[in-house]
Amino acid sequence: MTLISPDNDFALMASLFVIAGGAFLAEKTKFGAHLTGAVIAILAAIAAANLRIIPHSAPAFDFVFSYFVPVLIPLFLFKANLRHMLFETTRMTVAFLVASVGTILGVIIAVSLLDLSSLAPAADIDPALREAGIAGLFASTYIGGSVNYAALGEITGLRTDASFFSAATATDNLFSAVFLSVLALLPGWKWLATRFTSHEHGEEKTREVTPERISAMSLTLSVAAAISFVAIGDAITAAIELPSLRYAIITLLVLVVATAFPHWMKKLHGAFELGVGLAFVFFAAIAAGANLIAMVQIAPLLIVVVVILLSVHLLVLLGVGRMFRLTLPELVTASNAAVLGATTAPALAAARGWHDLVTPGVLVGVLGYALGTFAGTAIFHLWNLF
Repeated sequence: MTLISPDNDFALMASLFVIAGGAFLAEKTKFGAHLTGAVIAILAAIAAANLRIIPHSAPAFDFVFSYFVPVLIPLFLFKANLRHMLFETTRMTVAFLVASVGTILGVIIAVSLLDLSSLAPAADIDPALREAGIAGLFASTYIGGSVNYAALGEITGLRTDASFFSAATATDNLFSAVFLSVLALLPGWKWLATRFTSHEHGEEKTREVTPERISAMSLTLSVAAAISFVAIGDAITAAIELPSLRYAIITLLVLVVATAFPHWMKKLHGAFELGVGLAFVFFAAIAAGANLIAMVQIAPLLIVVVVILLSVHLLVLLGVGRMFRLTLPELVTASNAAVLGATTAPALAAARGWHDLVTPGVLVGVLGYALGTFAGTAIFHLWNLF
């Protein structure tokens, strides 16, 4: 039981927006400026859910995932002229591949060091496939996000045990949210930031749009255009019967129009700012899914697996990334795209003011959707050979 019941849609949506709005206000304080609004929204939602103020899952949260998330992509990309983005995208691809290697090494080390026999699901699953399934599951989710996690749950058969898979999901949700907080904090760590190449492609850029130019008309047109792009993208996805390409197709549509008609798209004032606001609501909805009690009670060893995995991921990301002279914002955005997918990467980049990394963040996140399931499946099958 929670203070706000799962079927109280308006109260839950109000809670998410209050958390998001409170995060913006808290970010203006001296302490909040160090945490950043994204981190505050995430931690507040985790606390609210585990103190039983709001539930861990609800139709209102599903609404955010189903409708807010796809609309965020066009809102962030309306001014993404590809003629100016090729250099950043190339570097971001390298950063994403480094992040993916970090995930794979982290999975191998974590699963090799630990005895996962106690994590045997109650369902009828061959014990020989146990470790392989866990390795493939977490490799996939930390290369491409939750889309790949769901796919590997089916491929490995781990999803057949509801209690085990629920604990694994809770672990994934919690540490994804916590890791997102860590990534958001890294650029503010001066000792670390000074050891990387400075980021000069948009971090200090003055926004072209000023509040005075944002109007009711521009906001309405921005929302209309964003929803239209999603609707057209979904129609194409349905026609070709490839639902996994949904975000890739929506991204491609927006990029083509933004590149071909930049003067038209520049008139959609306020779209980016509106996207940042909705992104904070999205962060809160993600973080609310972190069920600490279920995670600790059912499969505490999964916590150790994920902590080792993400620690190795971060060490490889920063170490190899520095060798390749990649900037800290590029590495943070690439890691975000790998661990959480194509939706949070542009949202965090936008919230941190890295406007030039929004489009590359989406693109490498989409690449993660393609690579995550493949990498997770390959690890699952190859693990059984050794």
